[in-house]
Amino acid sequence: GFNAYLEQEARPAFERLQRELAPVMTPKVAWGYFWAQGDGNDLVIFEEDQKTERMRFNFPRQRDGRRQCLTDFFRPLGDPEMDVAGFSIVTVGSAVSELERSLFEKGDFQNYLFTHGMGVETAEALAEYWHKMMRAELGIGHHDPEEIKGLFGVKYQGARYSFGYPACPNLEDQAKLFELLNPE
Repeated sequence: GFNAYLEQEARPAFERLQRELAPVMTPKVAWGYFWAQGDGNDLVIFEEDQKTERMRFNFPRQRDGRRQCLTDFFRPLGDPEMDVAGFSIVTVGSAVSELERSLFEKGDFQNYLFTHGMGVETAEALAEYWHKMMRAELGIGHHDPEEIKGLFGVKYQGARYSFGYPACPNLEDQAKLFELLNPE
């Protein structure tokens, strides 16, 4: 059956890729916390003085249901109390992409797809792991569910969003993210 196939074919390929790609991947993370408040559909990021506006991110509202926006989860602009927005950038390095390109150019499409999958999923796992570390730093990590199903269902405080997805679709906002975090 399917489980036998996984054990015979997928597991050996996965273990081989783990060994081969470990020296190729160079995981790195940049992250930071910023004072923030919501202003309509804008998330306002403040300077350390908590008064001077540094930049804004604009987010869309849901089209149906409660018509929520990410900014609805932040204290409103003008509130005497500030909220904190945490931002992060992760990478597993450019060497993985270079290896992918060389495999594709050689016509080794299966290993190209395997390598691409491992690179993308490793970066995603790093982002999720670092998100967990950030929630712990903020003192809200103890609310995490014990079962993995609860993690995938975002049954915890402090959700993680990525530019390009529906809640924050503007890929151009990554430039602002880089300005905030200075990952170079």
